[in-house]
Amino acid sequence: MNRFFLIFPALLILSGRCPAESWPSSNPVAAQPLISQALRVAKALEAAGQPLAEADRKVLEGLREGQGNAEVTAAVQGIMDARCMVAVELGPEGAIKAFPATHPTGLVEQGWRVCLVKVLNAPGKTGPLKTESPSALPVPKGPASAVAGRWLDLVPMTSQPLLPGLSGLPLEYVAVQVFSRDAGKKTAELSFSLADRKEGGGKASVVVPFVAASSHPVTFKVSEFDGAPTTAAFVIRDSAGRVYPSQAKRLAPDFFFHPQVYRATGETVRLPSGRYSVTCSRGPESIPETRELLVNDGPAEFRYSVSRWIDPAKSGWWSGDHHIHAAGCQHYDKPTEGVEPADMMRHVLGEDLKVGCCLTWGPCFDYQKRFFTGKPDAVSRPPHILRYDIEVSGFGSHSSGHLNLLGLTEQIPPGGLSKDHWPTLGMNTLRWAKRQGAVCGPAHSANGLTRYSGRIPETKDGAGGLPNFNIPAYDGIGANEYIVQSALEVPGPLGKPVPAIDFISTMDTDRVAEWNMWYHTLNCGFRVRASGETDFPCISGERVGMGRVYVKVPGTLDFDRWLKGVAEGRSYVSDGAAHLMDFVAAPVGGPTLALGESGSEIRLEAPGAISFSVNAAVRQKGGPSVPVELVVNGHAVQSREVPADGSVKKLDFRHDFPASAWVALRVGLSAHTNPFFVVVAGRPVRADANSARWCLAGVDQCWKTKAKTYKESEKAQAEADYAKARETYARIIEESQRINRQP
Repeated sequence: MNRFFLIFPALLILSGRCPAESWPSSNPVAAQPLISQALRVAKALEAAGQPLAEADRKVLEGLREGQGNAEVTAAVQGIMDARCMVAVELGPEGAIKAFPATHPTGLVEQGWRVCLVKVLNAPGKTGPLKTESPSALPVPKGPASAVAGRWLDLVPMTSQPLLPGLSGLPLEYVAVQVFSRDAGKKTAELSFSLADRKEGGGKASVVVPFVAASSHPVTFKVSEFDGAPTTAAFVIRDSAGRVYPSQAKRLAPDFFFHPQVYRATGETVRLPSGRYSVTCSRGPESIPETRELLVNDGPAEFRYSVSRWIDPAKSGWWSGDHHIHAAGCQHYDKPTEGVEPADMMRHVLGEDLKVGCCLTWGPCFDYQKRFFTGKPDAVSRPPHILRYDIEVSGFGSHSSGHLNLLGLTEQIPPGGLSKDHWPTLGMNTLRWAKRQGAVCGPAHSANGLTRYSGRIPETKDGAGGLPNFNIPAYDGIGANEYIVQSALEVPGPLGKPVPAIDFISTMDTDRVAEWNMWYHTLNCGFRVRASGETDFPCISGERVGMGRVYVKVPGTLDFDRWLKGVAEGRSYVSDGAAHLMDFVAAPVGGPTLALGESGSEIRLEAPGAISFSVNAAVRQKGGPSVPVELVVNGHAVQSREVPADGSVKKLDFRHDFPASAWVALRVGLSAHTNPFFVVVAGRPVRADANSARWCLAGVDQCWKTKAKTYKESEKAQAEADYAKARETYARIIEESQRINRQP
């Protein structure tokens, strides 16, 4: 634990010594080690902002080894006992006794105080003295009935100038940092034991009185660059690096698993008097800044105006994260219930995420399903939208790969009211979802794709492993059955065949594995798009919108048009640090086509050249510029440099297409556009027979691992779907060989 602590100049220590008949007093001990230990404690108290009174400090510093042991022992106890909340006496047979101070120990609401424990250690025990309390148990994941009683936190001080454990001296003082969530009079049961069980001994418990002085409200004034009031993220730390409000005592809407809290104009936090550093941000498009906050002995105000390095929404590019959760993953207060829409909306606003798709899944299904309406939730504050849909996870077809089902009109398939009757074959899940017009794709795609079962022989991987020909084990819950789904169609809302899968999820798992799967299916001619997700707070609890998809929606944003843009590939995926806006293509002598228009399809009657342009911006550390690559059939064929300072630069490319292909742009592993599809002489994209071989091998491997997960009643359909996928890939191998004259 850092030895520097927040200063509370206005607070007085209220604890006092118990009467002589109950508060233990030490017999005279050796002066020199006692003086040394007392001075170390005094130094720690000073560093914590709770120095001894000047007169007491001078008395301690004036003690010398030459003075009598009795005189020194009495003087040290006279000074240090007044700061003790408890005295602990260790007996020769391992017995432990504890004695509370009779006067309440002074604490501060939402802050920390350093309190002392007097230790009489006649047996000379060593090792840490463990301090525990039921009141110090974490609030998150605890029952609602226990929240009121869990107001305390205890952290032993074990770093310099103090020791990590007892020294073995017959008299010494142990320092403990004590946090109070609440103001006013409180009591807590404290228990003491030797942490090193080899030292022997039991445990002593005692009820200790406390009184916590009130902290002060700090009101936030938060505005966008144009002055409009808004919500932002704030990480508040004291000089010791401790986070406020205490993560161990947070309740929704403040989540305990990350340091920031989100506050809007007019909202508050309570802080003790002192100096704080506040790191402010509003998503990856903002420029984070750290400011000082001084809280005196009264209310305070903190102002923050968002500074941006880029604002894609001004050009009609609207950010979204199609995979966030309000429950489960053992992160929330009640994993089986979770938090409310308003709590999630606060995070969406604070990260300036324009669209948040909050997905109900297994552990919380029966509670969270009440929030599904088939439209944006009422807490939405346009242009910021929150909508509830489904991730098939923890039930149904989840074993063959989790599925994101977006834009549902019906939340639950016929046959039940919960999750236990869902199909176990992912294709059957998609048949139900696509019939109602949902937009669907696998979740956390690389899960199950990073271990390998073999390799396509006589192949050479592309630069950086993209593409590569290692055959995944298909032993996870990502884009596994996707290898079948991407090759098949199912009936849409009007019965017309539509692709079974619309997108592959990216930006939250191994990027090479995500894009490798995507590239191979694109090379086979399938027009699956990419979308960006975080899977908050399961894969990452850092913040929503770690992985994003930016969708072009002209005019006013609405969810249906945004989701349609995801399905049509009118978008790019990004971690927010790189942007590839306004990707357009122009065949020589032909009209300009924007990404997502006309299915992103460019038709050439014969081989020819196409010019491309994009407005690119990157803000990253590590160098003055980064390359933006033109990717054709999975391989980078050209690159242009863009400054890494956040400025927007128009980049131009030109490439000759002898045959049908797909073409996209990417920035390292940070951003990727969806592709254009170049159709030459009416032929489909058949980029590489080895990609089709890789996919065919994947179907066989996926069947080996997933066949056992399908219910017997669905086995025949599963066998038929896998057989159809095999047939499709075999045909594509033959066509690729013929078109490209490959062996």
